Amino acid sequence: MAKQNRREFLGKAAGGIVAGTAAGAAAKSADTPNKSSTTQQDPDDLFQPEEDWAELMQPPDDGIKYGWFIDTRRCFGCHGCEVACKAENDVPLGNYIRQTFYKDAGEYPTVARLFLPMSCQHCEDAPCLKACPEQAIKKGPGGSVIIDYELCQGHGSCVEACPYGAIYLDPASEKAVKCHNCYHRLEHEMQPACASTCPADAIYFGDLNDPKSPVSLAIKEASDHGVELVQLRGEKKTKPRMWFAGPAPAEIEERIPAEGKSYGPEAYDIYNWKDKE
Repeated sequence: MAKQNRREFLGKAAGGIVAGTAAGAAAKSADTPNKSSTTQQDPDDLFQPEEDWAELMQPPDDGIKYGWFIDTRRCFGCHGCEVACKAENDVPLGNYIRQTFYKDAGEYPTVARLFLPMSCQHCEDAPCLKACPEQAIKKGPGGSVIIDYELCQGHGSCVEACPYGAIYLDPASEKAVKCHNCYHRLEHEMQPACASTCPADAIYFGDLNDPKSPVSLAIKEASDHGVELVQLRGEKKTKPRMWFAGPAPAEIEERIPAEGKSYGPEAYDIYNWKDKE
């Protein structure tokens, strides 16, 4: 199966747009999962028969295990990772592959703003992969959870199944879009755009099987200093490959979109700076 990245796909899709597409897309949006969805379905009900996805869930036998470590103690909310991600992947306005959530904690005069950079967790037991009826989601190099844009039909069940709000439906191509660990950069031995851009050294990525990789070294250093590492929504049993350090996850997790939702600009609403009393 030929691999096609999102930028290549959208370049072809743009040339095929004809009159009436906008009206058709508007009509379809009423039935399409999005960040304003108010109904929630049990993700287990969305899963396809195991024989349809079992093979896709198995990563290539390349000896690599990609993972992430986010040090929220260092993040100061510059949103550079978001900007880099948008520029690298042609993410349209109002949509996000990664997003930094924040919350003001404490009481005056002891107040702090906490930040939590979020993206796809690249789960070992990925519910989005199980839910896709087109078998368009699979494990790529290093276990990255990736979408085949040739197969994706914009069904949206992956959005409904993701417990981290990390997938959205592209408004132009009507394809599902999510973080793919910048596999086009990894092929050239480059770091994902967000990790290489972060000025605070808060985002670490690499091969968890390589003790000398940036992510392994960062996790070891944190562990050696007694820093607790946490993962989000462990009760979902998705086995995410992203670990966090610092107080932000406990404070901000409730603000992270869940099943049927996607990252959106409302997260930056001034009224969300601090929880309402």
